[in-house]
Amino acid sequence: MIHRFSSRVNNLGASFFKNALSAAVNYDRIAGYFSSSIIEIAGECIDQMEGKVRILCNSHLQAEDVKFIKNQPQAMNLEWCDGKPEEELAKMPERLIRLYKFLVSGKMEVRVLPNDVFGLIHGKAGVITKTDGSKIAFMGSMNETYHGWGKGGNYEIAWVDDDEAAIKWVQDEFNELWQNPLARPLTQFIVEDIKRIAERKVIYEITQWRDTDNPAATVIEAPVYRKEFGLWEHQKYFVDLTYKAHTKGLGARYVLADMVGLGKTIQLALSAMLMALEGDKPILIITPKTLILQWQEELLNLLDMPSAVWNGRSWVDENQIEYPAKEEFALGKCPRRVGIISQGLIVRSRAKVSEQLLKQQYECVIVDETHRARRKNLGRSRENDPPQPNNLMTFLLEIAKKTKSMLLATATPVQIHPIEAWDLLYILSQGNDFVLGNDFSMWQRERLKGIHLITGRAELDTEAQQWDWLRNPFPPADEKPQTFGKLRRSLGMSKSDFAIKGDLSAIHNLSRQDQSTVRLIFSDDFIRNHNPYIRHIIRRERRFLETTINPDTNQPYLKPITVSLYGEGDDESLQLTTHLSDAYELAEAFSQELAQRVKNSGFIKTMLLRRICSSMYAGLSTGIKMLNNWVNETDDEDDDLYDEEYGNADKEDDTLKNLTTAERELLERFVRLLEEHQEKDPKYYLLRKILTEKFIKEPWLDRGCIMFSQYFDTIKWISDRFAKDFPSIPFGLYAGSDKSGIYENGYFHRKTKEEIKKLVRTKQLKFILGTDAASEGLNLQALGTLINLDLPWNPTRLEQRKGRIQRIGQEREEILIYNMRYRGSVEDRVHQLLASRLKSIQDIFGQIPDTLEDVWVEVALKRESEAEKRIAEFSENDTHPFYNKYQNQENIKPIDWESCSLVLDSHEKRKYLMKGW
Repeated sequence: MIHRFSSRVNNLGASFFKNALSAAVNYDRIAGYFSSSIIEIAGECIDQMEGKVRILCNSHLQAEDVKFIKNQPQAMNLEWCDGKPEEELAKMPERLIRLYKFLVSGKMEVRVLPNDVFGLIHGKAGVITKTDGSKIAFMGSMNETYHGWGKGGNYEIAWVDDDEAAIKWVQDEFNELWQNPLARPLTQFIVEDIKRIAERKVIYEITQWRDTDNPAATVIEAPVYRKEFGLWEHQKYFVDLTYKAHTKGLGARYVLADMVGLGKTIQLALSAMLMALEGDKPILIITPKTLILQWQEELLNLLDMPSAVWNGRSWVDENQIEYPAKEEFALGKCPRRVGIISQGLIVRSRAKVSEQLLKQQYECVIVDETHRARRKNLGRSRENDPPQPNNLMTFLLEIAKKTKSMLLATATPVQIHPIEAWDLLYILSQGNDFVLGNDFSMWQRERLKGIHLITGRAELDTEAQQWDWLRNPFPPADEKPQTFGKLRRSLGMSKSDFAIKGDLSAIHNLSRQDQSTVRLIFSDDFIRNHNPYIRHIIRRERRFLETTINPDTNQPYLKPITVSLYGEGDDESLQLTTHLSDAYELAEAFSQELAQRVKNSGFIKTMLLRRICSSMYAGLSTGIKMLNNWVNETDDEDDDLYDEEYGNADKEDDTLKNLTTAERELLERFVRLLEEHQEKDPKYYLLRKILTEKFIKEPWLDRGCIMFSQYFDTIKWISDRFAKDFPSIPFGLYAGSDKSGIYENGYFHRKTKEEIKKLVRTKQLKFILGTDAASEGLNLQALGTLINLDLPWNPTRLEQRKGRIQRIGQEREEILIYNMRYRGSVEDRVHQLLASRLKSIQDIFGQIPDTLEDVWVEVALKRESEAEKRIAEFSENDTHPFYNKYQNQENIKPIDWESCSLVLDSHEKRKYLMKGW
């Protein structure tokens, strides 16, 4: 029999819904949207139901979001958070607790189907099975919400039928939707968030939050959790470590050396926020120029954290309001608790900067890309000498004494010489004894021997020697309470004592019981397990995180992302035509001719070869500039350390303005050849094929692609040609200053970098061309492939490029990378030279060291024997154990922040962070 209901004359919840469910055993429901408010109407009926409720609802997820993902889609979490349930649902805790119990017990199951599978679910229907086995089907306009069923809600109608054919038809429709492979259950995050919101309590005073000792309360409802991908266990571990060291100890002094793509910035940013909220002193962030605005954006967009950057003239806050550089807002008077400055500011005007910045005392100083702070006296014969610091390192040695905590970040703590790791610890040790001990510490006096000890290349022969290395700095009690803690108590050491001095500096003066404790420490190989390096250098590797199982989730600590690499085989290098090959040989001849006249700068001697290895067009444009009185310019926007790295730029300009007759003749022949033939560049035709034809598995445009080049000349030429050949494909150009934009219908339109990133995130752009300098720190998880149009002579750039897509939040389980190179080029010859060694070098250092750039210079100048000597310096006998401590299960124990129901009021947090210095 058919029954008809209208909310105009009936309360649908009372007249039909509750009555129909009162004697039900199961309930299957197709609903456009689902709300916890349904519990108010049907909660008691669901409680009494023997079977379960199954609800299939809609989502704004795209099918593509879930198609390539093995686990539950992150996009579902983001859509849940986008509705701000903490604001709406926190008023109804009892209802939420009930819903949570239904979901975790299995009494209720909800699946979500992306909108673009069948479009919006406008058809609403359900089947209710009674305890006596009878069934009814209904159809109508109502969603599974209070407004759909409740009194005084929307105008709704329902059509109820107990005919077998009608019931079977509705059940079949439900089953088809429910069993669709793209229909996904509610994520565990959403289920647990329902419980968290039900128990939510807001803290309205900073002082009250400080008493809670709960860092999660400041971040659990920040954008990093509600709009982004949340925090992984290794990130929470570091933040928790620095928070405790800052609040309960003498300060946090660490080098964060995680591999590229593991989210260093958010770890440092959140640590900075917690320290700013805990204390009253400023936070100073020092970063390369190209990363200044990215830091400010991530602080604001991920943590809702205001900050100000120094633009060289004045402070600029998060709203882009500029503060005139008067006395009130001079460099040392930032208008926000967190100030961000460029490393170049320090390098180029150190005395003036030091005078203003060193007047302050800081809660924390954070330095990004810290490997740029280095000694000048590197070399195996000089490793035990005191460092001769460059300008940046000199400043950091001074400011380290002015701050309670200091965090140094670099993916390459060792570039080539292990002593560089000691130098970073030496910076951290300024103003305190707990990093390397005092001036009499063996770790300071015998720095090279200390490295040999921890790498196993040297040993200590006597107990007296072991005691000398152990007692200064003596480890903190919490590192091993049963030995270090016990001995500290026995010797009456306070938490701030880190050197055992006086009579006790000799081990035979210890009591017999204390000597027994010391021998127990020695038996644990304390040098390798408890040295300053592994205590203060924290490095996690992607491979470890991807292969280690979190016992709480039975999933890896980090979602594995495999890399499939193409273009590496000898037969995959690109054959140059005769004319282009002749042009390349002329470039080599020019570089060798120039090398006879220019003695010092490998950079200027190989400039033409660097450019032509990128593209024939870049080589042509460089050759023309050289013939027309070159004015120095660099595509690397981050020229903070240019003078220190490459010498005086004016001298290089003079070199190219005064070409010899032989040099000019070679350049003129080179330019003539390329002007006639550069349009035939084989790299462009291979790029077209990879992007638009079925290559390997599918056209790479279908997966989304970023193409990198070192030079703007190259990507602009490629962009213009691609736009002409494929005007219907929109794509982005991501470069420096005001060069960024998108191509639509074959025409270029300027766009900000943030606009381009948003278009990539929303999948409106699937192809991006970018330069290295502009793309440091760029997050492009939505793209699944990468093409290196050239191979950077600074090899760390390759890892940084890969890190743009092989990073936290990448949707796919596999990314594809193609490396292009011309056959017989410098790139090709270096590739062959390093092919047998790169893997072992990477295993030793965790990442290819920057100083391998010198190998390229030697090969470019036809000095292969010198190149082989440089490669040989990376001895396979050297090991790099400074981060071994952090590659084991004990040091990545899960930290539960996600269930945190305490929340620091966002207005109170922002108000406190808005205070200036």
